[in-house]
This record gives sequence, C-alpha cells and structure tokens, in this order.
Amino acid sequence: MPRRLVIAIDGPSGSGKSSTARAVARELGLSYLDTGAMYRAVAVAFLDAGVDPADVPGVIAATTGATIDLSLDPDERWVRVNGRDVTDEIREPRVSQHVSAVSTVPECRADLVRRQRVLMDRDPRGCVAEGRDVTTVIYPDAPLRILLTAAPRARLERRGDELGDRVSEAQLRDQVLRRDADDSALVDFTHAADGVHLLDTTQLSLDEVVSTVVALAKEIS
Repeated sequence: MPRRLVIAIDGPSGSGKSSTARAVARELGLSYLDTGAMYRAVAVAFLDAGVDPADVPGVIAATTGATIDLSLDPDERWVRVNGRDVTDEIREPRVSQHVSAVSTVPECRADLVRRQRVLMDRDPRGCVAEGRDVTTVIYPDAPLRILLTAAPRARLERRGDELGDRVSEAQLRDQVLRRDADDSALVDFTHAADGVHLLDTTQLSLDEVVSTVVALAKEIS
C-alpha cells in the first residue's frame, strides 16, 4: 500500500457508505471518518442551545462555535459535543429531522468541510472517509474515490435494519429520502464525478462491496 492512502466514499443514505468505510479502514489499518456523524453532532449543538432551526444566524453561531470530538478508530464509536457524549443521541429522530437545518446552510457546510479535512489528514497512515460530498468537495484529490449507489427500496431496508424499532416507517423515509432530497440541492451525490468509481450495491453483500474497494485500493499501490 502507499505510504499514505486516502479513500473517499460517497453516496446517498443507505447505500452502504458507513459499513463499507469502517470495514475497509479496519482491513487496511487506516483511520475512519464518518462525516455524517459530524453533521448530526452540530445539529445537537444548536438544539442544545435552544436555537430555532429557522433562525439561520443562530444555527450558524451555535454550530460553528461547537466543539466536536469523535473517534477515528473503526473499532470504536463515540461522539462528543461540547464535552457531552451524544453517541446514541445523534441517531434519534429528533436529531435526524433537524440535520438539514445545518447541511443546507453554506456557512455550516464550509465550517464542517474545514474540520473534516483536518481530521482526514491527521493519521500518517491514511484515512477512509465517507459522506455525501467527500469525493467532490471535502477531498476531491483523494487517490481513491468511490460513489456507492443502491435502489431506494434496498436503502430503506438497510437503514431500517440498522435503526430497528427506534423509528417509524414515516421517520425512516424522512431520514433516507427527504434528507437526500434536501441535501441534493447543494451537493450532487448521485452521479459519479470524473475519476470516481461507481459501484451499485443493490445486489451485493457487504463483504462483496468491501472486497471490491480493497481490490481497488491495492491497484493504486
């Protein structure tokens, strides 16, 4: 493998980004960055501050001023906002339904992109990062960039399996389909940009997807 390898994995909700990126990072001995968790974390920040989601200046102030810490170890999963552990809270429906209040604000996105680039450059071995715009905005110069896609039904089933009975069917569709629609107004994460590998995961198992990504990584070694 190269002395330092950055793998950027993009795609819509439920396409397999998180599971794939975590497994690839584990197999290749790299750090792992869940950029989506950071958006959820700053949503907690403005909710904790009592800011109305419609108050854009308030959202910007609360989120850009927040201290966000999260694990870069693929075998650990924790997130802290202003020193408070919010690992489980960021997956709750009340947070999920307000993430777009952050992700659709350019000033908030720019602040998070800056933070994410810093985290991706922290590990001298390299990093596997996943998120809606990681291949085009956050790290467009990554040696390996991949866009995962999947049919809507498969994406809903996967996210439903992940969340279990913590969300209703309506909340599930809101998390997967409505948020994608909101975010697609700012970022195109459904079409592969030049130099980005497109991988449809609808009919593939997680092991098959991970094996494909690892093989691509070894090709550029």
